[in-house]
Amino acid sequence: MSIRGSSLLGLTEFAHRDGVLHAEGVPVPVLAERYGTPLYVYSRSHLLGQYRRLAEALAPLDPTLFFAVKSNTCGAVIATLAEAGAGADVVSGGELFRARRAGVPADRIAFAGVGKTEAEIEQALREDILYFTVESEPELERISACAARLGLVGRVAIRVNPDVDPKTHKYTSTGKKENKFGVDLERARRAYERAARLPGIEIAGLHMHLGSPIMTRDPYVQAVEKVGPLLDELKTAYPTFRHLDVGGGMGIAYRPDQAPFDLDAFAEAIVPPLKATGLKIGLEPGRFITGNAGILVTRVQYVKDNPFKKFLVVDAAMTELIRPALYQAHHEIVAVEGTAETVLGDVVGPVCESGDFLAQDRDLPAVPAGGLLAVLSAGAYGAVMASTYNSRPLAAEVMVSGPRHELVRRRQTVEDLVRDEVMPRWE
Repeated sequence: MSIRGSSLLGLTEFAHRDGVLHAEGVPVPVLAERYGTPLYVYSRSHLLGQYRRLAEALAPLDPTLFFAVKSNTCGAVIATLAEAGAGADVVSGGELFRARRAGVPADRIAFAGVGKTEAEIEQALREDILYFTVESEPELERISACAARLGLVGRVAIRVNPDVDPKTHKYTSTGKKENKFGVDLERARRAYERAARLPGIEIAGLHMHLGSPIMTRDPYVQAVEKVGPLLDELKTAYPTFRHLDVGGGMGIAYRPDQAPFDLDAFAEAIVPPLKATGLKIGLEPGRFITGNAGILVTRVQYVKDNPFKKFLVVDAAMTELIRPALYQAHHEIVAVEGTAETVLGDVVGPVCESGDFLAQDRDLPAVPAGGLLAVLSAGAYGAVMASTYNSRPLAAEVMVSGPRHELVRRRQTVEDLVRDEVMPRWE
């Protein structure tokens, strides 16, 4: 029998059956009992389904889909997508290491980020990645110096800000002229001219990224239109210019009343102008693939009353999912074992911060102490943004595939928390 919230944002991989939430073919209480809570649970079917949907919608472009590793760095997630043909968009040497370890070919890796160190650049040069997304002229010069020192060539795609407002949170808008990322259109021309004069540099393409989560096709269409004239100039001026990376940022539904990203409308609008460029097209999906592929399972520790509302105090916290505190983000929360009753209140964690909440002033499932809740849409920017604040060990991560489930990241212990500490001896 279905319960409140059983549609679970239209997902088929997470659904209530006979009043019990399942992750694919596995009852979530079984996972909580086996692996403990808090617990991240990922659906392999959803990961592959979202990747294939995007690949099929954009098939006329034969694009490279660089999975945005920053959205979920779990090795099993990266490997699952790599086996399906995905590349990787990385933003640090650590993410590059993770991508290579998970089986992503170097020639399907793009390295983004505004603060690449010499060590990271040299690491990427030795790996012979496809290209660097270059954020500034000083970065061009650093890549050139590193490449010359190693006797290698660094392929670059300068990140251009088309000054398009993606209509998202100010912290996740990245393609406007006042953002720290990339360079504006006019400055980009001078940056390419500078790159052409530097040793060890090959001009490979142009990159842009508008922000996230973006829920309509319009910002992408506007951005491609804005960079069109520059693309024509660059193709004429530089024979090695052959890539256009339009970034990622495609959103997901976080609320039941929120329409999902219209992939068909996106493809209908974006495929023709991109195909007309004659360039190799890249996209960097992250949240679109991983966001609704994961849930955070947490156990209620206490139900606390005050005169105005209830507090469901759970064992997950801002240390497991910081998006509500950081972005005022909404995540649906459902009972793992069915109840039709609701209470008005907050879901809060044990961390000593007033900002430690997963939901505020919401109608919540009336789950007693000891009951389980599932926080939806936790597959992107969940575990990757976790911390050990208040000396809380990092939670375990599990992947399910049909009736099977595997531990893909063990739960930290308190010994893990202090393993790298050294106690000084002053005497």
